[in-house]
Amino acid sequence: MSYYKAPRFPSRFPSGNKIKIAAAVITVIIIIIVLAESIVIVEAGHRGVVLYLGAVQNKVLGEGVHFIIPFVEQVVQMEVRTQKFQAEASAASNDLQEVQTVIALNYRIDPQEANKIYQVLGVNYADRVISPTIQESVKASVAKFNAEELITKRETAKSVIADAIRSTLSSNGIQTQNVFITDFKFSDAFATQIEQKVVAFQKFLTEQNNLRAIEVVANQSVAQAEGQSRATAARASGESEAIKIITTQLRESPEYLQWQAITKWNGQMPYALGSSGVPFFELPFPDAQNQTQTQ
Repeated sequence: MSYYKAPRFPSRFPSGNKIKIAAAVITVIIIIIVLAESIVIVEAGHRGVVLYLGAVQNKVLGEGVHFIIPFVEQVVQMEVRTQKFQAEASAASNDLQEVQTVIALNYRIDPQEANKIYQVLGVNYADRVISPTIQESVKASVAKFNAEELITKRETAKSVIADAIRSTLSSNGIQTQNVFITDFKFSDAFATQIEQKVVAFQKFLTEQNNLRAIEVVANQSVAQAEGQSRATAARASGESEAIKIITTQLRESPEYLQWQAITKWNGQMPYALGSSGVPFFELPFPDAQNQTQTQ
């Protein structure tokens, strides 16, 4: 039995050359991998946290291309752009009324503190710090006010909550830019009570305005009466003073009556009937009467 043997062609490359080529290819691949691991690009709006064998280093990489030690160092990118976080919060007021609100804030991490934030809080720092901070700040701040003050002093209460949030987050390297707080919501029973109180207060104000209007009219009437009284008193005082002057003049000059009689005489001789029925004339002037009696 015979077997067919395929013809053997001479190799174009000796076995030694194959090994060299494979080694070169592997070397090139390794170089590419090393270069790839040595170069890191930090994206815009981010900072690079350098880890040396898993340990956070005391340096932060800015945006752009950076070289690191391959296979030993690695970079974790932390976003430093402004971000938004929103959470619902509930608390009890000073008079134990349940209060609910929604807090929304714009924040960013401090670029220079990115490595510390990663080391202490990790990349999920928002859930670990911001959410609990909002809850605790709302509870602590709302407890300083009673329910009615949360309505009448709404802006003050919101300012207290915002300051508490900023202070706590700042200590953790998180910069709070804006804090938005929706209106406080209360239970249905309390809301109804507040509404009734507001209606009663408005009614009270209306009644007060009506009383003020009545008081104004009454004051006007009193002022008019006082004015008339003063005018009457002035006239009476003037007439009294005139009588006093006339009386004084009569005491000092009896001829004053004669002068008045002359100025008021209409030129007719007055007469009257005596007890005997015979008319007699009365002379208006004392001197004339004296002369008649003399004759």
